[in-house]
Amino acid sequence: MTEKRPSKKAAAKSVGPKPGKKNRPDRDRRVRQADRLARLLRVLELVQSRGRWTTKAIADEIECSERTVYRDLDVLKFAGIPYFREGEQQFVRVRPDFRFPSITLTEDEVLGLSLATVLTQTPGLDVTSGAGPTARKFAAAALESSQELIEDAMRLVSVFGLKLADHSLHHDAIKTVQLALLNGKQIAGLYESPYEPVPVKLTLHPYRLCLIKNAWYVIGRHGDDPEPKTFRVARFKAVRMLEESATVPDDFDLRNYFGNAWAVFRGDQSYDIELRFRPTAAKIVSETIWHHTQKSKTHKDGSLTLSFQVDGLNEILHWILSWAGQVRVQKPDELKDLFLQTLEDAIQIQAVSDRT
Repeated sequence: MTEKRPSKKAAAKSVGPKPGKKNRPDRDRRVRQADRLARLLRVLELVQSRGRWTTKAIADEIECSERTVYRDLDVLKFAGIPYFREGEQQFVRVRPDFRFPSITLTEDEVLGLSLATVLTQTPGLDVTSGAGPTARKFAAAALESSQELIEDAMRLVSVFGLKLADHSLHHDAIKTVQLALLNGKQIAGLYESPYEPVPVKLTLHPYRLCLIKNAWYVIGRHGDDPEPKTFRVARFKAVRMLEESATVPDDFDLRNYFGNAWAVFRGDQSYDIELRFRPTAAKIVSETIWHHTQKSKTHKDGSLTLSFQVDGLNEILHWILSWAGQVRVQKPDELKDLFLQTLEDAIQIQAVSDRT
């Protein structure tokens, strides 16, 4: 008895369904959708430009059929983009007053965006792409008056002489810390402290990233240490985000952490500082708020007394030295002694240098 062979039609059915539109993988469908979206955006770019684009010229430019261009134009029309045809050759154009819907900003808000763009382009603050992309996107869809305001503000406003630490080689480290903070993850790296003979391996629970005085710092807790410490980002030779979650106290407060530190590092003891500046320096020094505890008193002779409450003396000592010859330390006695001893050391170093 011979076995009956299946017909060609039945054999085809036994192999399985032919690959058709319903059986194409999602990946292929997403690729096609992305290609079509890119083509639509290209068509929109062409007809919004000042070129002389007919449907045939568009088809030749983006390498598709003229029928495809007609379909894409229908999609744009359905999306509310008011195009029209002009002249004997039927050039396709978009109404010149057309703008995509955008956030309405006041003049003050536009100026704020422009200033943020300028600031985040400044060396030391340019640790991310900054506000530039946002300003460009807004300008592309904004009214002409807002566009001009942004351009004028960015052209006329500049930032110079911030004297921030050079972080041009440490943008990746700063971004890594930012991502770790946003994702609640620990970081690990090799930290080169000026107070240690060799780099130290650190694993941190990062609490905050902040710009203090002239450099970026991360505040975090190392390993099993009970208290967080301050680490300068530029001193990390390498840093990476870990998979392990970071533990950050809900009640951590940055102001309480720094207390009355003059800048970055908080001393163990609090001091009442009183400094008297000569009249020649009084006006200049009074133009700046140097510390959040600052109090000032102007005297009849034009001199000025500044008082502070500071945790630790080392950081404020360096600032006072920059006013040497214009300031007298009135209290505390510990700061007077440090100030005089440092000046004597400076004179001694200079004297030895001149003799050699």
